[in-house]
Amino acid sequence: MNVAKNMEVIAVTAAILLGASCYAIAPAAPALQVASSTATVAAPAGKAAMHVVVVKAKRLSATEKARFA
Repeated sequence: MNVAKNMEVIAVTAAILLGASCYAIAPAAPALQVASSTATVAAPAGKAAMHVVVVKAKRLSATEKARFA
């Protein structure tokens, strides 16, 4: 049997077996739980929760603005 002739069949079979084995052991693994680094605070009645984004950067000089324009 020439292995080079059947390399595509070997690769496809290996991929199928690998995929099936991943699904076979998946229920035994615990679910991934990520802790939130921010505290969740309920918004007061009548007000929507608002996220605050702070951007810290220096302002561009006139020559830098001209270079990017």
